[in-house]
Amino acid sequence: MKKILLGLLAFSAVSFSLKAQTKLFDGKTTNGWHSYLKSTPGAWKVVDGALQLDPKAPDQVDLLTDKEYENYELSLKWKIAEGGNSGIIFGVHEDPSFGATYLTGIEMQVLDDKGAEDNKKANHLAGSLYDMQAASVAAKPAGQWNQIKIRKDHGQLTFWMNGKQTINVKIGSPEWQEMLNNSKFKTWKGFAAYPKGHIALQDHGAVVCFKDITIKEL
Repeated sequence: MKKILLGLLAFSAVSFSLKAQTKLFDGKTTNGWHSYLKSTPGAWKVVDGALQLDPKAPDQVDLLTDKEYENYELSLKWKIAEGGNSGIIFGVHEDPSFGATYLTGIEMQVLDDKGAEDNKKANHLAGSLYDMQAASVAAKPAGQWNQIKIRKDHGQLTFWMNGKQTINVKIGSPEWQEMLNNSKFKTWKGFAAYPKGHIALQDHGAVVCFKDITIKEL
């Protein structure tokens, strides 16, 4: 009987784990996504199993999840064209009073570290907590896939890139406040103000691709 109960508990734990891991992108359609303040995907389309920005298409704007999330682990892969700039922005409050996702959301930088114009500061390089804390490891070159994970757990932010931790800080902590005071966001009233929000893929005018996008709510 004891063995049966243990087996059932183990099965339940596995089942819960499997249910908790959710695909945000099915690899075929833009279902579950829309452009910021719009109802369509705009300049984003599916190419070879990835969400890809077409910088020449109309309706240039960030793409974000239909749903909002608060505590989670987000995993995905990204690659970017030479000279390209983009980002993964989370905690986005979608409201017409904020004209862009980055006015409220926190960003993990996506960048061609070698060829992009915005590569002059360490905390602007790929994998960084943008304009606040530099990544501790370097990304793969333009055109290659990078695997990332973002964990947000009751304010504790941890970033990984290609299996290595790049960032670990708690929102609202003295360390966070010091970084915020030294960033361009220090006077932005909406920045990082919403614990629950959308996840966005940034349109910064370069071809960028995202795939294998999953989330595990905590």
